[in-house]
Amino acid sequence: MNAQDPEHYSFIDAAQRALGDPAAVAQRDMLARVTPQLRERAVAGFGEFEALRQHLRRVRQHTLDNLDYYLPRFELEATHNGNRVHYAETARDLNGIVLDICREHGARRVAKGKSMVTEETELTASLEREGLHVVETDLGEYIVQLAGEKPAHIVGPARHKSIAQIRELFLAAHKLGERKLERAEDLVAEARQVMREHFLGAEVGIIGANALIAENGYSMLVTNEGNGDLCASLPKVLIVCTTLDRLLPRATDAAALQRLLVRSATGQDQTCYTSFYSGPRRAADADGPLETHIVLLDNHRSDILDSDYRDMLQCIRCGACLNHCPIFAAAGGHAYGSVYPGPMGSVLAPLLDSLETYAELPNACTSCGRCEEVCPAAIPLPDLLRDLRHDQQRAGITPQRWRRGMRLHAWLAGQPRLYHWLTARGIGLLNWLGRRRGAFRRLPFAGGWTGERDFPAPQRGTFMQQYRALQREVPDDE
Repeated sequence: MNAQDPEHYSFIDAAQRALGDPAAVAQRDMLARVTPQLRERAVAGFGEFEALRQHLRRVRQHTLDNLDYYLPRFELEATHNGNRVHYAETARDLNGIVLDICREHGARRVAKGKSMVTEETELTASLEREGLHVVETDLGEYIVQLAGEKPAHIVGPARHKSIAQIRELFLAAHKLGERKLERAEDLVAEARQVMREHFLGAEVGIIGANALIAENGYSMLVTNEGNGDLCASLPKVLIVCTTLDRLLPRATDAAALQRLLVRSATGQDQTCYTSFYSGPRRAADADGPLETHIVLLDNHRSDILDSDYRDMLQCIRCGACLNHCPIFAAAGGHAYGSVYPGPMGSVLAPLLDSLETYAELPNACTSCGRCEEVCPAAIPLPDLLRDLRHDQQRAGITPQRWRRGMRLHAWLAGQPRLYHWLTARGIGLLNWLGRRRGAFRRLPFAGGWTGERDFPAPQRGTFMQQYRALQREVPDDE
């Protein structure tokens, strides 16, 4: 699932490399301050956020519990609207279905909207290998496509890029002669000019979906740029790539999701575009696709549904947990090696791929609980991460020295006198060695700490020693 080299992928190594870029660190620090404030203001001004949050949680749980009813209902209604519904068991299946549709229509050019599902399946690369010209039309996705990178965030794919970096990408990619690209507005205007040609020339448009509505067979898409509507209405063929867990029973449920999504994702009261797609162009319609396909991806989601991690399928992909996570703020999205970074990715990546490949991600957590607090679907992310760590321990997917250390600790914990004696002597030794500076620049087995900061020397004895001393000082109550 995009771990560039699963055999040698290491979150710790990737995070250390990310921390070695001062400009990128400063950019992440700024975003970590600003984005939570935007969400906080939007939620505070809403007034009904918590009630709607609990409503959405119940609706999502109900839908997942009754997927065997709502999925056939959606297919029936969508087919009645003129759509062709396809099921893809794996990422390769989805890519193959999309390629077959493109070949059926002799398509050479594809206009693609933002879709985390197609990032998950690496659809763009798959189509390009077959000779199709695919252009990402979301501005952030387009920027990372030019850079040959993966998205750094599920909502803001290019948020790690500076204006200067984007300017260099545009100057190299767009043969438009001499011009100045000094402001963000200049970059947006040039992107609009370039995109217009792709929209008008594409034979196939590909988009994602934020929700699928069972009662009427509609797909809902939320965007800020309007590129989704252009991908859906200008090409002759539209393909909607999404997953089984996007289903909702009613249109009113989709409206509730939208109100939570935009406030949680970008801190807006309302997104610029919320579109509902029913199907292909009807006789009275002035525009729209002549043919519409909906491809529903499973890719282990049925397995997740039948597991203790089914709450993760409630995720609405808002990115709020990323924006409030101190680990994500420090390391950035690329360090996770997965399409889905941050707390939600630390749960999803091992479930969609394997716990062996992404063994470090469940441990990329400070247990602060902020992700659960801000999640609009009330997903217990800290609990799910802890359960994955338990699974790791049971399966032996932990470093050997960690297992040896835990066995030693377990044995010592069963020998309380020896344990207290050793800790008291250790504290005393550290106190004596650190008496001059009050801290250590280096310590054995503590390189992860001392590599970035000093380790404070203990100033007093162990907790039990201090507790007994206080007990002696406090007279017994008569």
